[in-house]
Amino acid sequence: MKRNLATWAGGSGDFAAEPVFDSVEELRSHRKRQTALSYRLFGAFGWGTLGDGHITARDPERTDCFWLLRYGVSFRDATVDDLVLVGPGGQVVEGEGPINMTAYYIHGPIHDARPEAVSVAHTHTPYATPWMANVRPFRMICQEATAFFRSQAIFEGEEVQVMDADTGKHIAAALDEARVVFLRNHGPVTVGQSVEEAIGWFLFVERVAEVHVKAPEAEPISDHAAFIASTEIGHPSNALAAYEYAIMSHIPDPTVVD
Repeated sequence: MKRNLATWAGGSGDFAAEPVFDSVEELRSHRKRQTALSYRLFGAFGWGTLGDGHITARDPERTDCFWLLRYGVSFRDATVDDLVLVGPGGQVVEGEGPINMTAYYIHGPIHDARPEAVSVAHTHTPYATPWMANVRPFRMICQEATAFFRSQAIFEGEEVQVMDADTGKHIAAALDEARVVFLRNHGPVTVGQSVEEAIGWFLFVERVAEVHVKAPEAEPISDHAAFIASTEIGHPSNALAAYEYAIMSHIPDPTVVD
C-alpha cells in the first residue's frame, strides 16, 4: 500500500507525524502495523539477525504501555499478531510470548521521559555500531548529518549490557530532547512522534555513520551552513519520506504483516 506523504499534513497545512483517524482503535492498528513493517524493514537490511534490537510504539490509549515484537520471532517474519503490549515493570499485559527485557530497560524510561515520543528504535548495524565505539558525535560531513545538527547526544556509560531500568533512565537523561542518542560501544537509539519518524531517523543515522566510517578525514561544513540545511533536512517530514521510500523499496507487499 502506497501512501501520499501529504496525508501527514493537517487541514491547516501544519505538519502531523501521523495520519488523523476517527477512533483510537484505528490509530492503534496503524501504529502496530507500522511497527511490524519496521521490524520487517530492519530484517530486509540484515539488521537484528542475532536477535539484537527492538522497536516500540506507544499505545494511544494506555499511554504507559508500548507495543513490542515478542522475543524469538525473526524480524523478517514479524506480523501484527506477533506484537505484545508491555506495561510498567516490563509485564506483558496483552498478547502472548516472552520479551527481551533489555527492550523494556532501554525503551521504557525513554517513553516515560519523552511523553511526545510515540516510537523508539534501536538495533546494531554495520556502520552505526562501529561508530558508537568512537564515543564521538557526528560531524557535519554529509547532507544527512545535518538532520542531527544540535539534536544528537551521547550516553557515555560503560553499561554495554543494559540490565536494569536505572541504566535506561540514565540513557533517557543523556538523550534529553535530542532525536538520537549514541550508546557508547553499543549502538544508536532514535525517537519520533510516530513509528515512521523514529525509523526514518534511524535510517539517516546508519547513512551518516557509513560516511563517517568511510571518510574519516572528511572536512565538515560550517555550523552556519549546517544550520541552514538542518531546517529542511532535519524536518520530520524528511524522516517520514525516508521511511516510505525504504518500505516501497524493500517490502514489496506490506500486507504480509496483517
